[in-house]
Amino acid sequence: MRTSKPIAANLRDSQASAEARTKSGRCASGDAVLQVLDRGDGALDAVLRWKVHEALDDPRPAIPADEVFAELRVHHVNRMKAVKGGA
Repeated sequence: MRTSKPIAANLRDSQASAEARTKSGRCASGDAVLQVLDRGDGALDAVLRWKVHEALDDPRPAIPADEVFAELRVHHVNRMKAVKGGA
């Protein structure tokens, strides 16, 4: 019995990025590009894990999601006003 789900992915942008890295000389081959990306993914995973643990260990009370989203909406409106006012 299959335990995994098939996925579809469009790698066109990734392929273009990999080709640009090899053409520019930043990476010697497609394998080198994959190694760089794997290291980057590992570093990102480590940072995200650390941030999650940091948040879970925070002794301050949790902020209700509706308050967070309300603050984000106000922040977004203010940013849009600033962008439109500066344009």
